[in-house]
Amino acid sequence: MTTVAELLKLKDTHQNEVHTVRPEQMVLEAIKLMAEKNIGAVPVVREGKVVGIVSERDYARKMELKGRASAGTPVSDIMTHDVKTVDSQHTVDQCMNIMTDRRLRHLPVVDEGQLVGLLSIGDLVKAAIAEQARLIEKMQEYIRGESY
Repeated sequence: MTTVAELLKLKDTHQNEVHTVRPEQMVLEAIKLMAEKNIGAVPVVREGKVVGIVSERDYARKMELKGRASAGTPVSDIMTHDVKTVDSQHTVDQCMNIMTDRRLRHLPVVDEGQLVGLLSIGDLVKAAIAEQARLIEKMQEYIRGESY
């Protein structure tokens, strides 16, 4: 089974760059960053530690629907504080289960207290499909008598 470490190595170097914001930054800055980088969420980091995550969903529900101003609201006011993280030894299946059970779309990867990556549900689905394709190929080889 593919681990998070293996998955992060497979991701494009540019794609694997983790963009973050600080809790005191304004929501407008976070939204601009997400739009510029075409990403749906950013971890909120204080002194190298993940203290939250802010997503487009947080913005829609906690800003737009309540009529708040993005320029005057700190990220800490709308971020999700209870952030579930995984380490690089978790498997793709374990991450998929966590994300499904908790209805998450993004999962920060933390090793030794430091943020090392961010997985999206898309990353995990892509990895699961690739794993299924490898398994199907092996089964077809076995059926054809090509496997020893």
